[in-house]
Amino acid sequence: MSESRVPSFGVFLSRIQSPALRAVAQHWNEMRGTNKLPSWKDLSPPNPSPHFKKLWGFQYDDKDKEFRGWFAGDRLRKWVGPPFEGGRLRDLAPPSNYEQLLKYLTKVISVPQIQRTSGHLFATDGLFVSGERIALPMAQDGRIADGVFGASDYISPPLLGPAELIYENVEWYAI
Repeated sequence: MSESRVPSFGVFLSRIQSPALRAVAQHWNEMRGTNKLPSWKDLSPPNPSPHFKKLWGFQYDDKDKEFRGWFAGDRLRKWVGPPFEGGRLRDLAPPSNYEQLLKYLTKVISVPQIQRTSGHLFATDGLFVSGERIALPMAQDGRIADGVFGASDYISPPLLGPAELIYENVEWYAI
C-alpha cells in the first residue's frame, strides 16, 4: 500500500475499540503539538497515567543500530522481568518473535507510521490472549522518529510461561 493510501490518524482513532488505548492515542496526538511527533519528555505527565500498566516503549539506539527497552508497565514487566529498561530487544523479545517484532518497530520509526493490531495478541502455554495493541512513533527532535511508544489492552491471563507475540489484523496509519 503506498503511503498516500494509508489511512489517517483520524481513521486510526476511530478504529480503536479500547477506551484506554483511545485515551493513550489522544494524549500522544495532543502532546506532539506543532511537531510531527512528540518526544518522551512531552509525554511525561505530572501524575502517572491511569493506563500506565498497559504502556511500553522502545528507544532506537542509532549508534548500536538496535532497539532498547525504554519503559514497561506492569503487564509487560510480568513477562520480561525487571531488566527491561535499557535491555536490548534481542534479549527481551521471545527468540521466535524477535525478527517480526524488529520489523514492526523499524517500520513504525522508518516511515514513520502508526500501527494498530487486534485479535490474538499473544499465546502462552497454548492459551491465546486477545485484545488490542497500538504503536506510535516518538522523536527527540519532534521530527525524526527514534522511538516507539505503545500500549496493549487485554484481559490478563495467569502467568503460565513465556509469551509468544502474535500480530493478527495489523493495520498501518499515516501521521
